[in-house]
Amino acid sequence: MAPPNIILINCDDLGYGDLGCYGSQVNKTPHLDRMAAEGMRFTDFYMASPLCSPSRGAMMTGCYPRRIGFGTFEGLGVLFPGQGIGLSADETTVAEILKGQGYATKIVGKWHCGDQPAFLPTRHGFDSYYGLPYSNDMGIQASNLFKPMPPLPLLRDEEVIEEQPDQASLTSRYVEESVRFIREQCDGPFFLYFAHMHVHLPHYVAWRFLKTAINGPYGAAVECIDWSVGVLMHELRRLGLDERTLMNFTSDNGSRGDRGGSNLPLKGGKFNTWEGGLRVPCIMRWPGTIPAGTVSSEIVTSMDFLPTLARLAGAEPPADRIIDGKDVAALLTGQPGAVSPHDAFFYYLGDRLQAVRSGPWKLHIWRDGATLRELYNLAADLGETRNVAADHPEIVRELEAKAAAMREDIGDAALGIAGRNCRPAGRVDNPKTLTEYNPEHPYMMAMYDLPDRG
Repeated sequence: MAPPNIILINCDDLGYGDLGCYGSQVNKTPHLDRMAAEGMRFTDFYMASPLCSPSRGAMMTGCYPRRIGFGTFEGLGVLFPGQGIGLSADETTVAEILKGQGYATKIVGKWHCGDQPAFLPTRHGFDSYYGLPYSNDMGIQASNLFKPMPPLPLLRDEEVIEEQPDQASLTSRYVEESVRFIREQCDGPFFLYFAHMHVHLPHYVAWRFLKTAINGPYGAAVECIDWSVGVLMHELRRLGLDERTLMNFTSDNGSRGDRGGSNLPLKGGKFNTWEGGLRVPCIMRWPGTIPAGTVSSEIVTSMDFLPTLARLAGAEPPADRIIDGKDVAALLTGQPGAVSPHDAFFYYLGDRLQAVRSGPWKLHIWRDGATLRELYNLAADLGETRNVAADHPEIVRELEAKAAAMREDIGDAALGIAGRNCRPAGRVDNPKTLTEYNPEHPYMMAMYDLPDRG
């Protein structure tokens, strides 16, 4: 099997129930629905965190966030402009592995694994970068809920090329950049990581989507994402690259569950470890290799991208460190009897272990500053409404044992356990923001006037 071109599309705060192929009745997503019809849709796909920086660091490295020092950031849940923390140079990313196999590598969109030069994507295996280094609400904005922010920077590679860009135009600019890259690298192999701004707050969306969406600005943002996927799929067909390209589509965590977003039929959402926080849409399409129109209910995680894509490219994941992700290529290609290689999945919020899942069983062990024991059978109770711990003490003991082993491995701040196999995040001295406010600067958007923050 020849190494495929790889496109990894990662949305921001898109919920489990936001796509038509996952049950949405309010968002029109014909291109994503077709992608699912032509590929494989996963019902039990997990990100490693319900927050963006930990989630993205985990996806890039194949490791739980706490293992790579990405559980929390000086007490904060995500990275903010000018922090001296980011993805360590000692970590190996999926981009570095693919680049080592001769892939051209590019990221378009949101990075959020550190904004200091040492942490930017061009230092982590990407040949080029075009996008925002962190969330789109971290600019000069009407609401200063956390603290005043410097001007929002748009980067090309490591240079700020625009401050306070018009966010309503960004997705179109991202699509243009992506199409140009695909055309330039059509002889392959290439790796494109397209990390959307949408549907993170604030919702600045092009008027052509706003005027037709029935689900307000949120629905317009979802439909803008869908349009972008349609453009990429059309380009692959036009260039004759369909059967040579593996497309992956997912989201960094669940929806906030307000302003039009949906995680239904799951409970919870962004910021928590109910299913809606970490279980997200995932569609993979590779005509001729992934059986069309298939649905997998096996447990698969974003951490599996690194070992799976490495092996598809003819490489091996790093052998000098612990990698939590597993090779799931057998699931993708529909090999008979293929099952999830995960014995368990662990739900961390920051540095605290809050739940563990094995098979259909999920045990919540920590929430809101207190230990607890809530057991749910996700196969029978997807909404986590009936605590059956009293009926299955043997399952509770089994899951508690798995949780105890994980605490020994990478720790649990809830119980003050450090863990034996944690690696530090990267740090730099004297960090500074990429931009500073200049009253003389003719900013495109002097202030983003929507008060919403993500």
